[in-house]
Amino acid sequence: MARRGTEAFPNLGAHCDEPDCNQLDFLPFDCDGCGKVFCAAHRTYRDHGCAKAADQGRTVVVCPDCGDAIERLVPGQDEREILAAHAQSRRCDPAKKRKPRCPARRCKEQLTFSNTQHCKGCGRKVCLKHRFPADHDCAASARAAAAAAAAAAARRAGGECGRGAREEGSGGWALPASIRSFKIF
Repeated sequence: MARRGTEAFPNLGAHCDEPDCNQLDFLPFDCDGCGKVFCAAHRTYRDHGCAKAADQGRTVVVCPDCGDAIERLVPGQDEREILAAHAQSRRCDPAKKRKPRCPARRCKEQLTFSNTQHCKGCGRKVCLKHRFPADHDCAASARAAAAAAAAAAARRAGGECGRGAREEGSGGWALPASIRSFKIF
């Protein structure tokens, strides 16, 4: 067990359990393998020679061609062997690694987690530059704009446009009674 803290602050920090180090660290690391406390320099299994590190967790190798993570089944197995076996298994597809691109015309932006917007109108994923429906030729927004234009044209043709909004005889727009009395300097 590591000695904790200093005389003035007994609950603050701990001394490193590495025999040659014994450094007081105010943000110590607890090893989940051996249960001892270590400084930043000895926090990894390899750095403090943890005897229980062999049975800790799983490790993977990332294929540079397709981006798949291949689990290392045998501890200490060479990375080249794992990648060679993966390439021979016919699960390696380099086309899978390519990130999708923005569907807007002449846009070559790759869609990643942080620069992707999902359009609610057409359901396509687009880059942030083309997130507005008018910027990526959204079919749903084009239909909605056409319907709104047709409705406005019908109101104008029916003579409803502006009816009741003008004051009689003044030719100007009527202000609400609560605002008419305000003076603006």
